[in-house]
Amino acid sequence: MNKRPKQKRQFAEAKGRFAEWLAARILQLKGYRVLAHRFRSKSGEIDLICLKRNMVVLVEVKARASHESAKEAVTWRARRRIEAAGQDFLTRHPHLMALGLRFDIISVKGLSWRHIKDAWRGGE
Repeated sequence: MNKRPKQKRQFAEAKGRFAEWLAARILQLKGYRVLAHRFRSKSGEIDLICLKRNMVVLVEVKARASHESAKEAVTWRARRRIEAAGQDFLTRHPHLMALGLRFDIISVKGLSWRHIKDAWRGGE
């Protein structure tokens, strides 16, 4: 039995977890408060949910070979999933519903990162 596919999956999982950890630390240094990490609902998963001032920020973290490919990896389908999961989160935390809502992407290439604020608007 070939163990290569399992090893590749494990490496990709570890790479993704590191990227999420790095993104959370970067956001904290930028003054964001991390409310949830890998939030899961029936609609999907959100890598990070943060709060900055009067804004709830849903963050998709992508570790890719380039920052451009990371942004492209957040397809319209992924966006709909994140938006729906975000609504599930807000339903569970109604005190946050009056705040603004933004969708960001953090791309990670090795130790290099980019924070794309307001990467898309809900409903686009």
